[in-house]
Amino acid sequence: MEPTIRLLELAGISLLASDERSIILPTSWPDLNIVRLRPEDIPAIVAAGKVAAGITGHDFVVESGADVVEALDLKIGRGSIVVAAVKGRWRSVDEIPDGTKVATKYVNIASRFFDERGKKVKIVKVSGSVEVMPLLGVADVIVDVMATGTTLALHGLEPLEKILDSSARLIVEREQIDNYIVQKLLTYIKGYLEAEDKRMIFLNVPAGRIADVVSVLPAMESPSVARLVRGDMYEVFSVVDEDQLPDLIMKLKAAGAKDVVVVPLNKLIR
Repeated sequence: MEPTIRLLELAGISLLASDERSIILPTSWPDLNIVRLRPEDIPAIVAAGKVAAGITGHDFVVESGADVVEALDLKIGRGSIVVAAVKGRWRSVDEIPDGTKVATKYVNIASRFFDERGKKVKIVKVSGSVEVMPLLGVADVIVDVMATGTTLALHGLEPLEKILDSSARLIVEREQIDNYIVQKLLTYIKGYLEAEDKRMIFLNVPAGRIADVVSVLPAMESPSVARLVRGDMYEVFSVVDEDQLPDLIMKLKAAGAKDVVVVPLNKLIR
């Protein structure tokens, strides 16, 4: 829940209460409350059409089969659903014999995967601590989410195959996609995500060097140029990708720019 709350706050939606026992939390938007729910329950609740939108993992959307629109990838909570087994036991999923017990909370995803591979396995549904099941003798294989693989390795497991990639998504019931609150949410969160890796750059340029500077300065459309009140100077500004800045600033200085100022962006709404 915390990464999601952090993202909403960065996007400009602040909680007006922070009591962890509260299920319904008011926000700085008068028309928006946040409801704390189990992520695996959110797709079905959103699909019922009684809430504007929800945030949950792509894995839970696929597992639930709920008829919802994944309106926006929030780029947090990244991981992969993998098939894993005790290290060294099998080299691939193809070597797993029929009758093998598979522990998972992703019953539907796992069942479909093994059915498509022609494997007749026994699914053991568990709701937590999936990685410990082979150590307990409950199952020989697990299907679970993996971020770095560290937890699997700590329990003597290794991934055999990836089933799907997942991340947190803003999901919406199909008939709610044009809802005003949904569109406002999409606009603000997308605006934050768009701005996250970009910076606004301002620079002063002598009149005789404008063409040289503009020729190396990237922009969404075109750099903006404004004449300064005093002197034969211009201010040039643009929005650029942060990872371009080190080399870009050196090129701009070589082209005649000076007084370069770089500032972060809070939103970039296209």
